[in-house]
Amino acid sequence: MTADTHTYATHERVSLMRDPRIRGLIIQIVMIIAILAFAAWLVNNTVRNLTQANIAGGFGFLSSRAGFDIGQVPIDYTANSTYGRALLVGATNTVIVAASGIALATIIGFIIGIARLSRNYLVRGLSTIYVETFRNIPPLLVILFWYFGVLAILPGPREALELPLGAYLSNRGLQTPAAVFEPIALVALIAFGLGVAGSVVLARANKRRQLQTGEIRPTFWPSVAMIVGLPLVVFALSGFPVTFEVPEATRFNLVGGWHVQPEFLALFLALSFYTASFIAEIVRAGILSVAGGQTEAASALGLTRGQTLHLVVVPQAFRVIIPPLTSQYLNLTKNTSLGLAVGYPELVAVGSTVLNQTGQSVEVVAIWMVVYLGLSVGVASFMNWFNARMALIER
Repeated sequence: MTADTHTYATHERVSLMRDPRIRGLIIQIVMIIAILAFAAWLVNNTVRNLTQANIAGGFGFLSSRAGFDIGQVPIDYTANSTYGRALLVGATNTVIVAASGIALATIIGFIIGIARLSRNYLVRGLSTIYVETFRNIPPLLVILFWYFGVLAILPGPREALELPLGAYLSNRGLQTPAAVFEPIALVALIAFGLGVAGSVVLARANKRRQLQTGEIRPTFWPSVAMIVGLPLVVFALSGFPVTFEVPEATRFNLVGGWHVQPEFLALFLALSFYTASFIAEIVRAGILSVAGGQTEAASALGLTRGQTLHLVVVPQAFRVIIPPLTSQYLNLTKNTSLGLAVGYPELVAVGSTVLNQTGQSVEVVAIWMVVYLGLSVGVASFMNWFNARMALIER
């Protein structure tokens, strides 16, 4: 090899290392190898320690009989069910309280966030007190407050508070009438699905027409007719196949109907009100981010304050609100694990019982991690999709 060839090869190697793409690729490969090596060491160390402690590894225990009851079972479960079924019940309870909490926290958060910008001093002051109070209290204390400070001091079932529509509230939870549907009611559910699909098709068709011709056709009432009217008509034609099981007061308890236990109520209300205080600040910041000229232009067009907020300000504020709102949804989902403190049978509570009975700590913790990771990725993916739909499209 001549001196010129050697110099050229050395120069090529130096040039490749100076290329940011090549350098970044090399760093990523090194990091992946390091992570895989650490993971292999961790697995090997865990297996060796479990062997020394005479603890059998693997997930075979999931098919064994659980042998314990669960207070709230949204799906079929008995003490004779398997550990896997018990963990599935816990995961389902986690999803239920997370989804319902997100819905209520969003509603309360938007109301409080808009109220913080109210011109009324009392409304603005009360909203500020709410936000500053809940934002500075640990969520566990909020859960304990609702459980021991609110629900536990309610009267017993014999003196339960009678609510509208035949519902009762006591220290044993909320008991409401339960709807019992006949099999033919499935037709109305199918009609509801068709109505939703039809409204989506109609909205997309009108959007295409607007982009092509500028013509705007109403979609609200046709959508209401398809989503609400069509199922009601089908339900009526099928003979209203539903009966209601109403709670009845006995000598010692309330029987019948749909029973919502106080543990769920405490966790649901605590996480909703706690997270709503953070959502309120996000909403307030999003509204303040909209330029003042937008409000002035809306006023010049004759729009009322409510119309300006609904049609001009909030749609633009959404683009600022959605990213941090996603973080609050994820926080609420992960905070459902605090239900263990009041005995709500969510994933961590049920998993702790399984862990204590089987000793499979590594496997149970791995299941916790996978489930919460899956829920977090699912929520984040949906919010990213929604954020993309709300983003401005430049031409």
